[in-house]
Amino acid sequence: MAALFCAVGVLLLGACGTRVAGRPPSPGTATPIPWTTMQPSAVTGVRVGADGRTLLLDTRVPSGADACVRGLKAVLTDPMTDLVRVQLTFVSPSGDRASGCTEERGSTAKVRLPEPLGGRDVIVDNSTRFTARGARPPALRQCGELGCTPPATGCTAASYDQAARAADVPLHTYREAQKCDGKWLVLDLSWRTGPICGDPHDPACTSRRGDRWFFRARKTGWQPITRTAAGGCRDVRRAEPAFPAALCASLDPLSPALLPSYSPAPGAR
Repeated sequence: MAALFCAVGVLLLGACGTRVAGRPPSPGTATPIPWTTMQPSAVTGVRVGADGRTLLLDTRVPSGADACVRGLKAVLTDPMTDLVRVQLTFVSPSGDRASGCTEERGSTAKVRLPEPLGGRDVIVDNSTRFTARGARPPALRQCGELGCTPPATGCTAASYDQAARAADVPLHTYREAQKCDGKWLVLDLSWRTGPICGDPHDPACTSRRGDRWFFRARKTGWQPITRTAAGGCRDVRRAEPAFPAALCASLDPLSPALLPSYSPAPGAR
């Protein structure tokens, strides 16, 4: 009878998920979620401390009902030269959605430099660049896709590259400036639709799709107004009545035969 009671007791303990040393967890026992080292999803700002040599890096880290971040830190990855390179890391279980760390919150990390920052740029995680040029201290200015000193709006190749980026057209887009006076711009943008071929004269290899884009100049660069495949001024004047007729009245409609058939300029999208 005593032997039977012990057997029943063992079964009951097993049903409750009791773990015996040296054995794997019983069914239903939660496995701890591992904490791993990772980098922030974004760096939103860099500021310089009053001493001129402390950087405060504003970033985004995982957030949830329980603890989601430990050990957020910023470290120099290379000796200071004309640049300061910083890496941000933290430890978190957020790689597993079961952790509950599915939101984000702001956080700040600090790093003290061996000497004052001066006029050096700061590159965070080998991707995001900040500069003191044109910034409002103590904050640094974040540089964009075209660098820290993007080309001024004008009738130049670099300026047309900026306009193509602003239009958010596909990569490897071909561009051809139709009209430009420094304040207004007409740009034909097209991209291949056929297979990749070795013969540039084969129609199957040079077929393209595209649109004619109209832009206005702003301090930040060319700003898209509208796009169309039609000729003349009708569509752009509907969107922006101030667009000068002298830059659109003579434009022919776009057709596959009229799309650019040249190679993109260096740096073009």
